[in-house]
Amino acid sequence: MAELEAKRIINGTFGEAWLDDAKVSETSGLEANIEINKEEVSLPRQLATDTKMTGWKGSGTITLHKVSSRMAKAMQTMLKEGKDLRFTIISKLADPDSYGAERVAIKNVSFDSLTLANWEVNTLGSVEHPFTFTDYQFLDEIAG
Repeated sequence: MAELEAKRIINGTFGEAWLDDAKVSETSGLEANIEINKEEVSLPRQLATDTKMTGWKGSGTITLHKVSSRMAKAMQTMLKEGKDLRFTIISKLADPDSYGAERVAIKNVSFDSLTLANWEVNTLGSVEHPFTFTDYQFLDEIAG
Protein backbone atom coordinates (compact mmCIF):
# COMPACT_ATOMS: atom_id res chain seq x y z
CA MET A 1 0.00 0.00 0.00
CA ALA A 2 1.21 3.49 -0.84
CA GLU A 3 2.00 6.11 1.77
CA LEU A 4 -1.15 7.35 3.54
CA GLU A 5 -2.54 10.64 2.29
CA ALA A 6 -5.00 12.55 4.50
CA LYS A 7 -7.30 13.21 1.55
CA ARG A 8 -7.85 9.43 1.17
CA ILE A 9 -9.46 9.09 4.63
CA ILE A 10 -13.16 8.47 4.16
CA ASN A 11 -15.50 11.32 5.12
CA GLY A 12 -18.87 10.14 6.48
CA THR A 13 -20.58 13.11 4.85
CA PHE A 14 -20.55 11.02 1.66
CA GLY A 15 -22.51 8.14 3.26
CA GLU A 16 -25.90 6.98 2.05
CA ALA A 17 -28.39 4.33 3.16
CA TRP A 18 -31.23 2.35 1.58
CA LEU A 19 -33.97 0.44 3.37
CA ASP A 20 -35.38 -2.30 1.15
CA ASP A 21 -34.46 -0.50 -2.10
CA ALA A 22 -35.77 2.90 -0.92
CA LYS A 23 -33.12 5.56 -0.40
CA VAL A 24 -33.33 6.99 3.11
CA SER A 25 -32.12 10.51 2.34
CA GLU A 26 -32.63 11.66 5.93
CA THR A 27 -29.93 9.28 7.23
CA SER A 28 -27.36 11.12 9.34
CA GLY A 29 -25.46 8.09 10.60
CA LEU A 30 -25.27 4.32 10.35
CA GLU A 31 -23.33 1.85 12.45
CA ALA A 32 -23.35 -1.95 12.14
CA ASN A 33 -21.16 -4.18 14.30
CA ILE A 34 -20.49 -7.85 14.75
CA GLU A 35 -19.83 -9.21 18.22
CA ILE A 36 -17.96 -12.51 18.09
CA ASN A 37 -19.15 -15.13 20.57
CA LYS A 38 -16.31 -17.18 22.08
CA GLU A 39 -16.01 -20.02 24.57
CA GLU A 40 -12.95 -20.30 26.77
CA VAL A 41 -10.76 -23.33 26.14
CA SER A 42 -8.09 -24.68 28.47
CA LEU A 43 -5.32 -26.63 26.78
CA PRO A 44 -2.82 -29.01 28.35
CA ARG A 45 0.61 -27.53 29.16
CA GLN A 46 -0.62 -24.01 28.41
CA LEU A 47 -1.23 -21.60 31.28
CA ALA A 48 -3.06 -19.06 29.13
CA THR A 49 -6.75 -19.60 28.49
CA ASP A 50 -7.49 -19.70 24.78
CA THR A 51 -10.82 -19.19 23.02
CA LYS A 52 -12.87 -20.83 20.28
CA MET A 53 -15.34 -18.86 18.20
CA THR A 54 -18.87 -20.29 18.54
CA GLY A 55 -20.86 -17.74 16.52
CA TRP A 56 -21.59 -14.05 16.16
CA LYS A 57 -24.31 -11.48 16.70
CA GLY A 58 -24.88 -8.47 14.46
CA SER A 59 -26.29 -5.22 15.80
CA GLY A 60 -26.36 -1.58 14.83
CA THR A 61 -28.13 1.75 14.76
CA ILE A 62 -29.41 3.92 11.95
CA THR A 63 -29.79 7.59 12.86
CA LEU A 64 -32.21 9.80 10.94
CA HIS A 65 -32.92 13.50 10.80
CA LYS A 66 -36.57 13.71 11.84
CA VAL A 67 -38.39 14.79 8.68
CA SER A 68 -41.15 12.18 8.35
CA SER A 69 -42.90 9.25 10.00
CA ARG A 70 -41.15 6.75 7.67
CA MET A 71 -39.96 4.35 10.37
CA ALA A 72 -43.19 4.48 12.37
CA LYS A 73 -45.11 3.57 9.22
CA ALA A 74 -42.63 0.84 8.26
CA MET A 75 -42.91 -0.77 11.69
CA GLN A 76 -46.64 -0.22 12.31
CA THR A 77 -47.66 -3.53 10.71
CA MET A 78 -45.13 -5.35 12.83
CA LEU A 79 -46.25 -3.72 16.04
CA LYS A 80 -50.02 -3.66 15.48
CA GLU A 81 -50.41 -7.05 13.76
CA GLY A 82 -47.62 -9.02 15.43
CA LYS A 83 -45.75 -9.68 12.17
CA ASP A 84 -41.97 -10.02 12.42
CA LEU A 85 -40.95 -7.91 9.43
CA ARG A 86 -37.35 -8.10 8.26
CA PHE A 87 -35.47 -5.55 6.16
CA THR A 88 -32.24 -5.10 4.23
CA ILE A 89 -30.16 -1.98 4.80
CA ILE A 90 -27.55 -1.05 2.21
CA SER A 91 -24.81 1.28 3.36
CA LYS A 92 -22.77 3.18 0.78
CA LEU A 93 -19.73 5.28 1.56
CA ALA A 94 -18.25 7.03 -1.48
CA ASP A 95 -15.93 9.93 -0.69
CA PRO A 96 -14.77 11.36 -4.06
CA ASP A 97 -11.15 11.55 -2.78
CA SER A 98 -11.08 7.92 -1.62
CA TYR A 99 -9.79 4.90 -3.50
CA GLY A 100 -13.36 3.85 -4.33
CA ALA A 101 -16.74 3.21 -2.80
CA GLU A 102 -17.77 0.68 -0.19
CA ARG A 103 -21.26 -0.82 -0.19
CA VAL A 104 -22.44 -3.31 2.39
CA ALA A 105 -25.81 -5.09 2.45
CA ILE A 106 -26.93 -5.72 6.02
CA LYS A 107 -29.49 -8.51 5.76
CA ASN A 108 -32.33 -9.87 7.86
CA VAL A 109 -32.53 -6.63 9.85
CA SER A 110 -34.96 -6.60 12.76
CA PHE A 111 -35.56 -3.24 14.42
CA ASP A 112 -35.47 -3.38 18.23
CA SER A 113 -37.44 -0.28 19.21
CA LEU A 114 -39.46 2.59 17.83
CA THR A 115 -39.32 6.15 19.13
CA LEU A 116 -42.79 7.67 18.89
CA ALA A 117 -41.80 11.13 20.13
CA ASN A 118 -38.46 12.74 20.96
CA TRP A 119 -38.03 16.50 20.60
CA GLU A 120 -36.61 19.51 22.37
CA VAL A 121 -36.98 23.26 21.81
CA ASN A 122 -34.15 24.80 19.73
CA THR A 123 -32.86 21.35 18.78
CA LEU A 124 -32.96 19.72 15.35
CA GLY A 125 -34.94 16.50 15.40
CA SER A 126 -33.00 13.24 15.25
CA VAL A 127 -34.14 9.67 15.91
CA GLU A 128 -32.04 6.54 16.46
CA HIS A 129 -33.32 3.11 15.45
CA PRO A 130 -31.34 0.19 16.94
CA PHE A 131 -31.44 -3.14 15.11
CA THR A 132 -30.04 -6.65 14.97
CA PHE A 133 -29.13 -8.62 11.85
CA THR A 134 -28.03 -12.12 10.89
CA ASP A 135 -26.23 -11.72 7.57
CA TYR A 136 -24.19 -9.24 5.56
CA GLN A 137 -22.46 -9.02 2.20
CA PHE A 138 -19.90 -6.60 0.78
CA LEU A 139 -21.25 -5.41 -2.57
CA ASP A 140 -18.30 -3.08 -3.29
CA GLU A 141 -14.98 -2.80 -1.46
CA ILE A 142 -12.38 -0.07 -1.28
CA ALA A 143 -9.13 -1.44 -2.61
CA GLY A 144 -6.55 1.09 -1.33
